[in-house]
Amino acid sequence: MVRNKKIFFSILLLVMIVLFMSDTPLTPQPGQSRGQTVYVPAYSHIYHGDRNQWFNLTVTLSIRNIDMTGKISVDSVNYYNSSGRMLKRYQNQPKVLGPLESIRFIIPESDAFGGSGANFIVTWSAAEKVNNPIIEAVMIGSRQQQGISFVSRGRAILEK
Repeated sequence: MVRNKKIFFSILLLVMIVLFMSDTPLTPQPGQSRGQTVYVPAYSHIYHGDRNQWFNLTVTLSIRNIDMTGKISVDSVNYYNSSGRMLKRYQNQPKVLGPLESIRFIIPESDAFGGSGANFIVTWSAAEKVNNPIIEAVMIGSRQQQGISFVSRGRAILEK
């Protein structure tokens, strides 16, 4: 009985050593793609209080190429309001982002036309598979001594 326990624990120890020293990672690799269409929730204002009062926010759309070697092309950035109507097209031609480069687009606090259901649709592409970029909207606002800030991350809705 004792001999069987020793064998069992020896095998268990050997399996653990092999797993930890293996080149195969135990955690999933970051998503990779050759391009996507990404939906990014944005809020040009949010509601507060009991009387549907709103609090205007500045929105910063941030697109970050997190690949250490590959370039990506930001092909289009379009801003839509709560009704799904396009309010603004931000690019006339693609913008190439090198490794670890980022770009931003700003909706000023005074522009509340997007509403609480505003969004961006971002399309990007790459010649080879690269790490999917991080695409986020950062909302921030302040009034008197009250401040608010939060982030919403984009979600791929179409794979290239």
